[in-house]
This record gives sequence, C-alpha cells and structure tokens, in this order.
Amino acid sequence: MSKSKHVSETPATQQLRRHGVAFGEHPYDYVDHGGTGESARQLGVPEHHVVKTLVMEDEAARPLIVLMHGDCSVSTKNLARQIGCKSVQPCKPEVAQRHSGYMVGGTSPFGTRKRLPVYVEASVLALDTIYLNGGRRGYLVSIAPAVLTALLEAKPVECALPD
Repeated sequence: MSKSKHVSETPATQQLRRHGVAFGEHPYDYVDHGGTGESARQLGVPEHHVVKTLVMEDEAARPLIVLMHGDCSVSTKNLARQIGCKSVQPCKPEVAQRHSGYMVGGTSPFGTRKRLPVYVEASVLALDTIYLNGGRRGYLVSIAPAVLTALLEAKPVECALPD
C-alpha cells in the first residue's frame, strides 16, 4: 500500500464506518490559510460542494457547528434569528479545538469530542455529493448530504452570504 494514498483512521472516519456510511477519501496537500478554495482546486471539485465545518457559540458561549458551502460565509444575524439565539459568533481557535477535539483546519462534524448541535445551510442538502473534512488537515471525505441529517441530526438553516 503506498504511503501517500493511505490515510489513518480519525474519530470522523470511525463514526462513519461504525454507522455503515459509504464515503470517499480525498487526501490533498494542506496549505495554511488555503481554505476550501485550495482543497477544491487540488481535488478538481467545485468549491460550492466543499463544505466547511465552523465551530461557533451563542451568547451564552454554548458551542454549535455550522456547515456552510466553501464559497459562502455565514450571516451570524440570520443564523441567530433562525435558531432562537440573541447572537452567534465564531469560537476562538483554541476554544473550537477544545469543543470539537480537532485542530482548526481539520475540523469534522463527525466524531467530535462532545455532541454539538449541528446546523447546515439548506442548499447543501440539495447537492448530490459533498466534500467535508475527514478529521485532519489535508483530508476530505465525500458523502451524500443526507448523511448530515441522518447521522448528525443537522437542522437546515438559511444563512449563506456569497463570499
């Protein structure tokens, strides 16, 4: 087995396998601050289909995950209104890492340290296949979007802002 193709298990892939979810593995060369644009370019997929996992918190510092198209930003005002909070803001990287158990840049919504509420941009669920972090930097998994609602009980929201 060639080393470049083999990717060791992560808590995310363990959860997917445990639940019998079919997924593709897509390693790429991680670039600091390259974001979804860099992974989409290397993998030859539309950035709109690469979904970023954002760890945020509400006004009471309760953590939550937002899954958003790679080429969009989150309207925190719209998100807060839809989930019944006063405000939502991104967590600081060290706080996000503590909640999720993952390094920033390698955060997956699967296999998080604590079970966090997950919200997904509704239009993500309309795609055939999505690519999201598999639990480490430079590693995406491809899945059917229905897995997000089935496995994570992700609630659809509409809070995308085009980048």
